[in-house]
Amino acid sequence: MALTASKRAHLLAGVGLFAAAGPKGRTAIARHAAEVDFPKGQRIARQGEIETGFFLIVSGSVTVARDGKNVARLGPGDFFGELSLLDRQPRAASVTADEPTHCLAVPAWEFQQLLESDAGLAVAILKEAARRLRVLGGQEYR
Repeated sequence: MALTASKRAHLLAGVGLFAAAGPKGRTAIARHAAEVDFPKGQRIARQGEIETGFFLIVSGSVTVARDGKNVARLGPGDFFGELSLLDRQPRAASVTADEPTHCLAVPAWEFQQLLESDAGLAVAILKEAARRLRVLGGQEYR
């Protein structure tokens, strides 16, 4: 399933992490996104390993497991790997395709280049990442 650049940018607009990046920033990210297909049962990310990349699910579904326990099921419009875009640290969970799954993937090294070339994009993404961390930590973003 080949997506146009405008369709990729539209999909990225639905991701909170990129919402504040604006159309120009999302278009830049979309140009660097690759489409990747995963068959049912394929491990996409493994907890504890350093795998650098962000994935947006276009179709299909995945299971997220931490320490061997399923903690979430994600489907179209959901995403994972956002922290690896920023810190390139080991994955916090494993992710496995529940069915044939089509994703947009952005490698961290390409994302890093985008952040370095567009300060506005970098600030927007960092603000959203901070907001998400505050929500996860039980503090509302103000």
